[in-house]
Amino acid sequence: MTIDTAVFDLSDAHTTAMHELYRHLHAHPELSMQETHTAAFILEKLTHLGLETFMCGGTGVVGILRNGDGPVVGYRADTDGLPMQEDTGLDYASTSTGTLADGTAVPVMHGCGHDTHITVGLTAAQLLTEHREAWAGTVVFIFQPGEEIGKGAEAMVEDGLWDKAPKPSIIYGQHVWPGLAGTVNISKGTAMAMADSWRVTVHGRQAHGSQPEQSIDPIVLGAHMVVRIQTIVSREVHPMKSAVVTIGTFHGGLKENIIPASAEFTLNVRTFDPEVRDRVLASLRRIISAEAAASGAPEPTIEEITSFPQCYNDPASTTDLMAVLGEVLGEDAVIEAPPVMGSEDFGLLAEAIGVPSVYWFFGGHAQDTLDAGTPPGNHSPFFAPVIEPTLTTGVRAAMTAVLSTVGTTA
Repeated sequence: MTIDTAVFDLSDAHTTAMHELYRHLHAHPELSMQETHTAAFILEKLTHLGLETFMCGGTGVVGILRNGDGPVVGYRADTDGLPMQEDTGLDYASTSTGTLADGTAVPVMHGCGHDTHITVGLTAAQLLTEHREAWAGTVVFIFQPGEEIGKGAEAMVEDGLWDKAPKPSIIYGQHVWPGLAGTVNISKGTAMAMADSWRVTVHGRQAHGSQPEQSIDPIVLGAHMVVRIQTIVSREVHPMKSAVVTIGTFHGGLKENIIPASAEFTLNVRTFDPEVRDRVLASLRRIISAEAAASGAPEPTIEEITSFPQCYNDPASTTDLMAVLGEVLGEDAVIEAPPVMGSEDFGLLAEAIGVPSVYWFFGGHAQDTLDAGTPPGNHSPFFAPVIEPTLTTGVRAAMTAVLSTVGTTA
């Protein structure tokens, strides 16, 4: 279909307001599931535009824009920041702080670009409100908390998101990334990896370093687990399939001559295929349990830290969207790309009601930054998307997705 691009027009006043909005959000990030001020800010903006609004999932915000009879479409933007010190040198850099669940005070930064997502979502809502004559239907804007810890989408669904809001026929989402500003990358089928993170506590028996025979050494035992775990991908996953297993931390003991009673490590698994995921997780449990048994140690304790669902782009819907994005952004600006090993909980929103979803990436770096070498990526303290054409491209992509579903009346 062809979309009347007049609905995308951003006046100088629109652009100025959008940039001010972005700078404000960038300077005031909040930690996952603690986005209290951010949620209040979004709620006020949506209410001012005349949308029906409600809070959902703690610090999530939903805005419903009804515009006569027509299809219902969902659009999601995530809202949380990261516990990291910003080092961009921007005059609107974050100086915010937050408190982790264990009480640790930390600096907070929008190091993953969710400030751009909120800005794009709010600007798209404004444009759609101002151009009601150009389309008909209902748009459900989902401003989701807690994406970084994989908790926000689940919290909103469990809080009755789809009992309170109209159920869309499709849900769209996008994410800024260190690609060329003005372009979008999109995958057909699997878009992002599933991810599982565990904390494993290895139980042993404490003893003095001079009396190792009285111990069950959890550090040696944990080391055997770590080494054996490395064989899962190389020897248990089909070579044409993908999986990544990472041991991110290992802690044990307080003094060099004391064998501790326990040790702890954390791991992260990335997979594209649900069957591979099940195989890897089962292998992890088998190895962890078997190594403990081989050492005469108690059964280790396994705690789930996070679990990210599959992010899958419906192929037919993705093909249709790519064609329309090509008309709006230019064919050269729309790139079909392979899936990435990063993870998202976006897919759960559509999975919960059995509808398709499409998710894509829009670039945030200028060409000269890319030419200079590897640019700062998401979760870097130096990550600072160039404001334009990043924001305008994000808005145009969001509007294209929404209007390709609800249709235009022109």
